[in-house]
Amino acid sequence: MVPTNQAARGMWTWAIPPGGPCGLINMGISENYANPKTCLFHVLFKAAALAFYILSALFVNNFVIIFVITVLLAALDFWVVKNVSGRILVGLRWWNEINDEGESVWKFECLDGESLARMNKKDSWLFWWTLYLTAAAWIILGIFSLIRLQADYLLVIGVCLSLSIANIVGFTKCNKDAKKNIQDWTTNALLSGSVRSHLQSAFGV
Repeated sequence: MVPTNQAARGMWTWAIPPGGPCGLINMGISENYANPKTCLFHVLFKAAALAFYILSALFVNNFVIIFVITVLLAALDFWVVKNVSGRILVGLRWWNEINDEGESVWKFECLDGESLARMNKKDSWLFWWTLYLTAAAWIILGIFSLIRLQADYLLVIGVCLSLSIANIVGFTKCNKDAKKNIQDWTTNALLSGSVRSHLQSAFGV
């Protein structure tokens, strides 16, 4: 994949299924998870961070241990989502860097429109919903900590929530350009099929 300030066309190639864009719809109806191991790790660190925080808050009195392990699990999840599961499950990747002028610049990359249209729908569904649900879970836990006036636990939740939101914002920005790539590819595929059928009719092929 070639990084640019806008979504770049990916280097992976796919064959168009029989039936063109319509074939993609039929394929998506009965498909299973295409990358179960990646899906597992996409969920694993999220669940581990939340589970450890909730259970340790009930049974462990050492705040330092709770902070270090919870934030470590959340950081591992952030890295896995940003660099692995996002690329494999939805064909997207983002990062942020500082340019020569000292300004923060968002960078995005994604597959070409054809490849994005062929991404497994269940993989994509799992990717997006777990992102949103994880952030929602941290917000709910933050509300409970706020009600109980537990400022130290709010610090843990604030770090974990920030990491979750960073991925949500990054992939949402990247997804906007990805959707444009899919629309452009679908339009070109439909136009190409229409032109081909007219030529075949005209020449009696």
